[in-house]
Amino acid sequence: MTSLAANLLAMGAGVPVLPALSARLGGRRLGVRLASIGAGPVPRFDEGAHLQALAADPPSWPARTGAVSLLALDLTVPRSGLAGSLPPRVLRLELLDYPGEWLLDLPLLAVEFAAWSDGVLRRLEGADAAKPFLQFLAGLPGTAPRDEALAATGHRLYREAMHRLRDEDGMVFLQPGRFLMPAPGAEPPWIGFFPMRGRGGLASLLTDRYDAYRDSVREGLVSPLFGHLDRMVVLADLLTALHTGRDSFADAQAALTAAAGALRWRASFTETIAALFSLRRPPPVIRRVAYAATKADHVASRQRGNLRALIAALTPGGGDVETRHFAISSIRCTEDATMKLDGRAVSAVRGRIAGQGVGLSYPGEVPDAPPDDTFWAGEFFDLPAFEPTRLPGAGRAGVPHIELDALLTFLLDDLL
Repeated sequence: MTSLAANLLAMGAGVPVLPALSARLGGRRLGVRLASIGAGPVPRFDEGAHLQALAADPPSWPARTGAVSLLALDLTVPRSGLAGSLPPRVLRLELLDYPGEWLLDLPLLAVEFAAWSDGVLRRLEGADAAKPFLQFLAGLPGTAPRDEALAATGHRLYREAMHRLRDEDGMVFLQPGRFLMPAPGAEPPWIGFFPMRGRGGLASLLTDRYDAYRDSVREGLVSPLFGHLDRMVVLADLLTALHTGRDSFADAQAALTAAAGALRWRASFTETIAALFSLRRPPPVIRRVAYAATKADHVASRQRGNLRALIAALTPGGGDVETRHFAISSIRCTEDATMKLDGRAVSAVRGRIAGQGVGLSYPGEVPDAPPDDTFWAGEFFDLPAFEPTRLPGAGRAGVPHIELDALLTFLLDDLL
């Protein structure tokens, strides 16, 4: 979002940093300015502080998304064709920074507690990071009584397992997402649940809490904050999943499939009636979704088509949602190069590697579809940690990127 804001503002100042968007405008000059977010409850996304960190010497990456924040831009769009003599339109573009962990809560709305528990426990089988939690479950009878101490212990062990699975094993399909990334404020009592097979009093308590959690997710989606949300960008780090290994990639694939399925809906007549009878607003309608494979600058340009094809294979379109797939780097920190590998020249990238200075990297061949056993039998090299690129003009002249302009053009096409 920092790159998006910096590049849109630079484009509004006449700097040609988003060529695909400029082509879509057909010569019209887009006006861009930061807008106030008013007196709402959502914190403002501090793109200025992030840009300063990127423009510092040495530069540093912004911290990961830890809570919801909002960035608002006013776009002045000249009219085209016969309407060209009319005053330009002013569009408010509001960008909501939303933790990716929370996106995986959306599939829970269509899954009951017993089915969710069964799915989670099957995925955890054999996972060393989940052993303490699984041992706790193994000693727990399916008819365990409704006991608050048992619920608290199970919740703590499951939450610890989720953190280890993410931090040590590179797993991302971890639900509920708010166990990893809590919402601001004190946690309500119904947050204390965990997956369990059984029909006793404890299972009933966990079911009630799981249902309360889903109600909270559902209410959040139809709140004024989300009520006008009609397009979304889903970012996926597929390169890291490929490097981490078969299990990590399969987990990322399952997470993307679940997220894509949860977004592929349009409010129906029956949904609307059911919501009204429950004194709730109908869910918002997601009309455009961009699935973007990140870190595209970690592979050479000839590999990016495969990266784009790979995320397309993992998130097929369908239904009433218009989807598009991208391989992006919002802040490009490498350039294409070649290097020798076992005596042959390969396409590589050159960038400033943290703690090492400028270096070359060849991460291996990116598959254009979910890889088979042959791929996993080979060796996929580590992805280095590249430092941010030095920004010209402290970012006021835009931020180097890959395909961010194409992504923006897709998101805004119908408005332009």
